[in-house]
Amino acid sequence: MKITFITVGKTEDAYLKEGIEKYVKRLKHYTKLELFDLPELKNTKALTEDQQKTKEAEMILKKVTPQDHLILLDEGGVEYTSVQFANYINKRSVSSSANIIFVVGGPYGFHESVYQRANDKLSLSRMTFSHQMVRLFFVEQLYRAYTIIKGEPYHHQ
Repeated sequence: MKITFITVGKTEDAYLKEGIEKYVKRLKHYTKLELFDLPELKNTKALTEDQQKTKEAEMILKKVTPQDHLILLDEGGVEYTSVQFANYINKRSVSSSANIIFVVGGPYGFHESVYQRANDKLSLSRMTFSHQMVRLFFVEQLYRAYTIIKGEPYHHQ
């Protein structure tokens, strides 16, 4: 099983890049993880919110095949504890050989076409985080999930 993490835009702050790289490197021991940064849209002032979401949706959906399990990181998604998230990842990896794709949308969220294609929605918190920070929080939680699955001493209850 492969996990793909798609985001719109790039991580710019060095401290966040360093943190993301730290957990991506650690995750190599557990799973194949690919990160894709889709380019930010140009001339967004000339576009409506819906036009921006439509263009982002086109880029996102080009990366998804019918066999992929698409999970949106969305404020309206299910909230898990770290242990529950580990169980979710473990069940997905056992029940399917399909690629799992997690996606962080643009500043206005997702277009309806992406919601319709999604298999699940996941919320990291009821709070709002910058798209830059969500990347770090997500890869850390993914690493934490794999250490929980393997019974390793990273997570403390």
